[in-house]
Amino acid sequence: MAGRARLWWFGLLYGVLIVASVVSFVQAGDIQFGRKPLENLRKTASELSRPSLLDAWFGNPHLEFRNDAGVVLRVEDQRASERRYLTGLAVAIWTTLKVATLGSLLAAVAALPFGLAAARNLGVPVWLASPARGLLDIARAIHALVFGLLLVGIIGLGPMAGILAIAFHSFGTYGKLYAEAIENIDERLIASGLVLGMTPWQTVRYALPRTLLPQALSIHLYIWEFNVRDSTVLGLIGVGGLGLLVSEAVSLFQWGRLATLLIAIVLLVTVFDRISRRVRTTLAARTQ
Repeated sequence: MAGRARLWWFGLLYGVLIVASVVSFVQAGDIQFGRKPLENLRKTASELSRPSLLDAWFGNPHLEFRNDAGVVLRVEDQRASERRYLTGLAVAIWTTLKVATLGSLLAAVAALPFGLAAARNLGVPVWLASPARGLLDIARAIHALVFGLLLVGIIGLGPMAGILAIAFHSFGTYGKLYAEAIENIDERLIASGLVLGMTPWQTVRYALPRTLLPQALSIHLYIWEFNVRDSTVLGLIGVGGLGLLVSEAVSLFQWGRLATLLIAIVLLVTVFDRISRRVRTTLAARTQ
């Protein structure tokens, strides 16, 4: 009954929050859609419906650029230009993947001892466990984009800022999930270890290859997959990759280019998701 009452209270508070949010937006006049939302929507959708990648094969080989007076400023081979852009897009995808991969790996390794210290079933002293949990909470609470902004100001533009931003934020998530995985280790294993005179630490070390390692690999794949998406956003602040191209396309109102980039992002995330899910399913089957 107590659990059900808490759920009802949570639902009530959630409903109050929704109503308060709507009322606040209405009073501030922030719920508005611009002067010509439907016209703008039709125009944007029309331009997005033709990705610029089509120009690599069907573009105008003699595209003329004229000034307001109609004077030809230059002539460009649109097909060759778009093919060069697609080459740059491939490099950006590789950069995004590298940032996500190295940032995730760095966080996964660094968070392991903190996850062990934060686990509540290992009997870690409070003076060590509490700071470990607090540090993990802080890292998890600060978004990777905020870390990225700070690091760009400290070490400058480039992929290294993105790698460290991914690592600092993911560090908190890895540590929390590691601790939960350790806490969910079969109590019978710990009990049997204690009966044999083993300490909780020795019991976990014994159970690690059998139970914790597959879960740790699954956690790594899940967070790695999330960081592939997150690293595309970090490109907006100057760490390179797909986000930088997205920022350029939006700034120049190149909606065809933006459509190409969105297709690339969706394909990258979808392929990575399918591979990651298949590996996690295989790991889960082998641990059963």
